Amino acid sequence: MKYENLTLHTDKYEINMMYAHWYHGTDRDRAVFEAYFRKLPFGNGFAVFAGLRRFVEYVQSIRFDEETIAYLSEQEENYDPRFLDKLRQFRFGGNIKSVEEGTIVFANEPLVRIEATVFEAQLLETALLNFINYQTLIATKAARIRQVAGSDMLMEFGTRRAQEADAAVWGARAACIAGFDSTSNLRAGMMFGIPTSGTHAHAWVQHHDSEERAFERFAEALPNQVSLLVDTYDTLGSGVPNAIKVAKKMESKGKRMLAIRLDSGDLAYLSKEARRMLDEAGLPDVKIVASNDLDENIIMNLKAQGARIDSWGVGTQLITASDQPSLGGVYKLVEVQKDGKWEPVIKISGNPEKVTTPGAKDVYRIINRKTGMAMADYEALTDEEEVKNGETLELFDPIHPYIRRKATDYEAVSLLKPIFQEGKLVYDLPELSEIREYHASQLKLFRPELLRKLNPENYAVVLSPKTWQQKMDLIEKFK
Repeated sequence: MKYENLTLHTDKYEINMMYAHWYHGTDRDRAVFEAYFRKLPFGNGFAVFAGLRRFVEYVQSIRFDEETIAYLSEQEENYDPRFLDKLRQFRFGGNIKSVEEGTIVFANEPLVRIEATVFEAQLLETALLNFINYQTLIATKAARIRQVAGSDMLMEFGTRRAQEADAAVWGARAACIAGFDSTSNLRAGMMFGIPTSGTHAHAWVQHHDSEERAFERFAEALPNQVSLLVDTYDTLGSGVPNAIKVAKKMESKGKRMLAIRLDSGDLAYLSKEARRMLDEAGLPDVKIVASNDLDENIIMNLKAQGARIDSWGVGTQLITASDQPSLGGVYKLVEVQKDGKWEPVIKISGNPEKVTTPGAKDVYRIINRKTGMAMADYEALTDEEEVKNGETLELFDPIHPYIRRKATDYEAVSLLKPIFQEGKLVYDLPELSEIREYHASQLKLFRPELLRKLNPENYAVVLSPKTWQQKMDLIEKFK
């Protein structure tokens, strides 16, 4: 199978459900699905939405070619050849709305809404969740790291520890959405225009008879991009002194060293001592880069200890989201069309958090006009006009409805933007630089207490009274 053909990047039960709908003649019934996640990752107060571009490209590329048809024809389900003929003609013709990449998002609010025939909508589930679960997770982790790093340079170094090639490339992009400045992955740099960065490995030093000679030869080869890894043998005893010698030789030739890199040991102590040695040698402009299994917690602690580090290379902990390696996003049916009329549907579970909110919904960010800050995210059924007309809103906690307040002087910003209409892409995919700027502007809408790394204040995601009542009515109907 061609690697580029992602049509069968789906779970088998999606094809089986498509077949059952076709078999019973319900394949043309229209349905609405919504994708969301139930719980914020990392104990964070927010998440950063990512993965839309990958999903758009997937939707546009779906083609059941003869190779995929032949594979499906060999399955034990023994699909009817007429069903396979229908797959040959498959082109997505529905409507998709989504929040934009870089948007600050929260649990239990629709991130993507798909309205299409059930035949079409069912196929998209697996790929959609795969793309947005992973990329949103990595973008959120990156945002946490950016938060503690302040204005320091952040470099994504995770490729060799990522779960395969696509994770490395799209993970690098997700990290850059949320504020990382560069990546070590050249493919990601080429695909998305991300600045690339890199020094050299310990192997370069080991290959030479002496550390000083290794540094000299590296500087000779790349005189405009010299960053030296100083911990191969003895960081303060030989690494930094030898780097200083090379930096001085470069100065005599009109060149200058960019940085040294610390990759092991006590980074707080070593960085402070290295900074002192560089400054005493008259090299205050030479930066100190740190790597070695860094994450937001270690960076925060190093800063608290007064570490003199200018740039951070973050790899494994970011690209694998090691402290929470999955987001847990879901894709749920919320409305079906029967006899030309739309009807809300609900899933009820013994786990209260798994009970769905029925009906096709829009999501609005309610902005206080006086302060310019976000008050809440408001979910309303698509036919509701109150929020669009600026009428007074009841903002109440859907879990604890007695907790409520009113919104009067506000701006309601619709978060779900049209992406596909009747199968046609109507959204201009922005450049990565534009997404980064948009993400930065999003952060300004929220009070610091909501964004802080430790014990963030909860942000309100509320249901309109009509949405909440419809949910209660259907729970009562089916309980």
